[in-house]
Amino acid sequence: MTLLYSEVEEELRAAVRALLADRCPPTAVLKRIESDPYDLDLWKTLGAEIGVAGLLIPEEHGGAGASASEVAVVLEELGRAVAPVPFFTSSVLATQALLPTGDALLSDLAEGRTTAALAVSFAASPYRPAHGSPVRAEDGRLSGSVSGVAGADVADVLLVPVDGDLYAAEGAAVEVVPSLDLTRPVATVTFERTQARRVGACDLAAVLRFGAGLLASEQLGVAEWCLGTTLAYVKERHQFARPVGSFQAIKHRLADLWLDVVRARAAARNAVADPSAVSVAVAQSWNAGVAVHAAEEALQLHGGIGMTWEHPIHLYLKRAKATEIALGTPGDHREALASLVDVPGPE
Repeated sequence: MTLLYSEVEEELRAAVRALLADRCPPTAVLKRIESDPYDLDLWKTLGAEIGVAGLLIPEEHGGAGASASEVAVVLEELGRAVAPVPFFTSSVLATQALLPTGDALLSDLAEGRTTAALAVSFAASPYRPAHGSPVRAEDGRLSGSVSGVAGADVADVLLVPVDGDLYAAEGAAVEVVPSLDLTRPVATVTFERTQARRVGACDLAAVLRFGAGLLASEQLGVAEWCLGTTLAYVKERHQFARPVGSFQAIKHRLADLWLDVVRARAAARNAVADPSAVSVAVAQSWNAGVAVHAAEEALQLHGGIGMTWEHPIHLYLKRAKATEIALGTPGDHREALASLVDVPGPE
């Protein structure tokens, strides 16, 4: 495992960062969130022109045949911009669930023509899969309801795990519900004898674990933006005729935060290089909390302006808090880690 990025990864990062800087600055995200959060024009550019939609999809299905390392780089940049696009829900979670089936839908996803969502609660834990699916399949039709589904409101196709099988469905009722993260809405999806097509088997726990490992890279991006923005602010903001950042107490807090972010990068990169259950649990145990801590420090060290709606810090804090409970809480991952490495629990 190396903390260094390959030339290909840096080129991909540069392309994504340049596009986001031009089309998705924080001010633009702030303008969208109360009306139409998702920027589907930006998503089309990212997915089709830059080709991020098909990174995980093999070349024989029209994708890039890339590895999780390239996907992680994209997620870092999307985290830095809190970009309101369905990359994680469609090109990571839904795509990973579909990959083992080899279904023709992969070609549509690779080209960016179709967006999918995995009809599972975003708060589902890979360690405690539900006993029985909330959705039932009978005679090629689905019935039931799933709450807290991320990306469902902009998905052309819903991929629905039902008792070890994966179904593709269209035409379900999707109701967006209030959520903490305004840049990634969640919805309740209801199936009422909705026609569906079985596409293959689905190891849901493995898909959620894969997603949790890559989510650590998005959390890293959030933390890096918060640290970088706060460093720039305390250098410019003056109090008592000197930069705020020159006060020793502020230096210590930011130095500690820098160390946290460096460790988060190591954890995220390790989860990509070695997507084992242990690596994923380590990454989520650490990175989820670091993203929240970095956002909280950014808000506090920006003083009064950080508390306002007009400053984008609250978007990062909400994204960090929402991902802290997504795909397993830090406590879930710590508990799993202790079991995986045979750490004895309390008597």
